[in-house]
Amino acid sequence: MRVADRLSLRALLVLTALLLPLGLALGPLAPRAAAAPNADPVRIMPLGDSITGSPGCWRALLWNRLQDAGHTDIDFVGTLPGQGCGLAYDGDNEGHGGELVTDVADRDLLPGRLAATRPDIVVLHFGTNDVWSGVSPDRILAAYTKLVAQMRAADPDTRLLVARIIPMNPASCTGCARRVVDLNALIPGWAEATSTSRSPVTVVDQWTGFDTATDTYDGVHPNDSGNQKIAARWYPALSELLDRGVPGDPGDPGTGEPACTASFRAVSSWQGGYQAEVTVRNTSAVPLSGWTATVAPADGARLTQVWNGTLGTAADGTVTVTDAGWNGALAPGASTAFGFLAHTPATSGAPAATLGCTATS
Repeated sequence: MRVADRLSLRALLVLTALLLPLGLALGPLAPRAAAAPNADPVRIMPLGDSITGSPGCWRALLWNRLQDAGHTDIDFVGTLPGQGCGLAYDGDNEGHGGELVTDVADRDLLPGRLAATRPDIVVLHFGTNDVWSGVSPDRILAAYTKLVAQMRAADPDTRLLVARIIPMNPASCTGCARRVVDLNALIPGWAEATSTSRSPVTVVDQWTGFDTATDTYDGVHPNDSGNQKIAARWYPALSELLDRGVPGDPGDPGTGEPACTASFRAVSSWQGGYQAEVTVRNTSAVPLSGWTATVAPADGARLTQVWNGTLGTAADGTVTVTDAGWNGALAPGASTAFGFLAHTPATSGAPAATLGCTATS
């Protein structure tokens, strides 16, 4: 959907001039070859909270920069309409103001949104409200992991751009600035463990060079300068994905490297522990002969018992669960599950875990 607005040329020129020393100006770009007229557009979902959707005017700037560069075969998608940003752009998005990524994961809100919009690429800036609410980084990353598993269940070829989120320093949250640093420090390692050749996860650094004093109007939400910076940081990574093209339909036969995902579900909990189930899914186009999941429970919990898998420890101390033999072979798109019991400290929050998965063919 296109939202027809107008941006003052003078305002855009002033903002661009301010950002020229940083190399972030949204100036003219060499056009790329236009897509075939009958090609389906690449569907891009901006996913997050109010920084993405309320009004999230970096999306308007990013859309127009992509258009100017020749990426006219795109469709921003989401269940929410755009808000006025003074510029014509495709405003559809999935930026729900006030949402916590942990809440979206816990309540399984994403699958329905994916079914309604069918994105090829997801642009994720999520976790600001979790940080403000004091949610631990490992629980936020566990939520990321669950959302990625849901994306890949909907489309095994989903490609994800995930932000090291912008700084925040609101007057009412003295600990927020430090918590953002703590979360961002863990995102690259999480992305490396989660990325696959078929469904890559790319980190985009939105934190470095972003100043809450000059790039936000309240210590959290971007102003015009901040929107310019955010759009400029997304652009190279998104443009590169678009230049590579969209893979074939998920059901198409083909070859490739083995890949799998692991997703977490709490079955029950009690004071001092919980029971959970982990679903392992073959997200590649080739059969798997085996798999190994890594399990990092949140809040210092530790696994005490595993069934339908073999509990182990990697050289770096990471807890692993390997298939039990009879459930190692998975056809493309097939899944299996293992369960475990975990002991939790008295101060732990809701059950959660950061998961990884390694497949063999």
